[in-house]
Amino acid sequence: MSSTDTLENLCYDELQPGHSASLSRAVSHDDIALFAHLSGDINPAHVDAEYAESTPFGGVIVHGMWTAGLVSAVLGTKLPGPGAVYLEQSLQFRKPVKPGDTITATVEVLEKGRRGRVTLKCSAHNQDGVEVLRGEALVIAPSEKVSRRAAELPKVSVGE
Repeated sequence: MSSTDTLENLCYDELQPGHSASLSRAVSHDDIALFAHLSGDINPAHVDAEYAESTPFGGVIVHGMWTAGLVSAVLGTKLPGPGAVYLEQSLQFRKPVKPGDTITATVEVLEKGRRGRVTLKCSAHNQDGVEVLRGEALVIAPSEKVSRRAAELPKVSVGE
């Protein structure tokens, strides 16, 4: 997303079961290193190639919460979008994600509840269509329309 993109939400009254939105992102070794640094999760399955080779995965795997973060990004930027309040999330990590994979996270409105609450089906698939994550989220959908220019994020790099 660039600063020329516009973020626009869907308010509770606009949402209907079946509405969906997605976001795709390729994951790199740098993404893994940055996530490990930010989260403090330096499990060697994620950051130590020699160790990771000896695991059942046969190499480095991406943090599951990196993938879950894509779901959060869809909820906060696309559906419902800005103004949504993220209340709950259930997750099942179905398959490992590896560096070089392109992951597409999708959320779909399942039902609307009381007081602006919306339940959404969440999933993520790799470039081969393999489901790597599934779950449900509960949000409070915004009641007012929001349209904002996307924030420009600072450039970051991995290095010493």
